[in-house]
Amino acid sequence: MDQKDTEMNEKGVSSSTSGVVVQVREKKGALRAAIPYMPFPVAVICLFLNTFVPGLGTFISAFTVLCGARTDLPDRHVCCVFWLNIAAAFIQIITAIVMVGWIMSIFWGMDMVILASYREQAAPQQL
Repeated sequence: MDQKDTEMNEKGVSSSTSGVVVQVREKKGALRAAIPYMPFPVAVICLFLNTFVPGLGTFISAFTVLCGARTDLPDRHVCCVFWLNIAAAFIQIITAIVMVGWIMSIFWGMDMVILASYREQAAPQQL
């Protein structure tokens, strides 16, 4: 059996004994990548606002981009990312009539909180 594992490794196929680490990256669309990394309390407020008034928290988060919040779109200009967030808020408001926008708004707020928690976890390591 060991000889078979070594043969497979020589051919480029990794086995469970070789210790290969696989990294998976999520491919994000332009609207999803435009969600800013905000401070945790601001993200929670935006989630709360998105829960009760669809699109309001997303609209407010657009202005954090103008205040210097980082996004997953480093190659785009700040104004472009701002308008992407405004467009997401507008889509949430318009489609809230059929409940799709309200659900999207809640998930958007949850993504803001998740990104804020990543930001909080990464902050001590950067010092």
